[in-house]
Amino acid sequence: MKNVKSPILTLGLFAASVGCSLVYADAQDDPLLTSVMIDQLETGLNSGDATNVSAQAWLGYDLNKLWLKVDSEYTSSDEQELEVQALYSHAVAPYWNLQMGVRQDIKPTPTRHWAVLGVQGLAPYWFDIDAALFLGEEGRSAVRLSVEQEWLVTQKLILTPEIEMNAYSQNDAKTNIGSGLSDISAGLRLRYEITRKFAPYIGLDWSRKLGNTADLVRSDGESISETQFVVGVKAWF
Repeated sequence: MKNVKSPILTLGLFAASVGCSLVYADAQDDPLLTSVMIDQLETGLNSGDATNVSAQAWLGYDLNKLWLKVDSEYTSSDEQELEVQALYSHAVAPYWNLQMGVRQDIKPTPTRHWAVLGVQGLAPYWFDIDAALFLGEEGRSAVRLSVEQEWLVTQKLILTPEIEMNAYSQNDAKTNIGSGLSDISAGLRLRYEITRKFAPYIGLDWSRKLGNTADLVRSDGESISETQFVVGVKAWF
């Protein structure tokens, strides 16, 4: 490892050590808690559609936690995406957490490494916000914004619209990412909570590559836009 990769991993280890020390310091005041949340485990209805997994897990106390975030998309052995984040999270206000750590884009290759500084929380009118700044190797940087909201149709039937945007500072032709606003995705999912911890759903998912990213994707002969109907499950424990 050289250049930026070493500082990024150093930052991750520092964040983890700080998080652990703060967590143990708080152990006398509140109990150690854990949570695993499978936000999306879904597949498209048509042959050849991707299977997606989006999950989060945390371990810690009221103010300080260690987080793990995983996002994966699998279409075939040649079309895979896998991103993992390991973060230290500190509560800075009711419903809001400041997060720092590392992100690794394992697929597609070549692997990319990033330092992460983000904020996650619940905004007025019950908007779930997840925003992050990523600093990578060779001067790369990126930003991501995810927003979703839950609408109660009944006490068990819940409609969730969501949107996500990514932007990058540099072209990265090896991973088909262009500078500027790179992509946008939007979804609408209707779930039925059999219990509060388990809910199957159906939905519609749309995504589109933009700007320089769209040009790179077109040059590879791939589509820049995709719409699919999905079925899946949301769960936590």
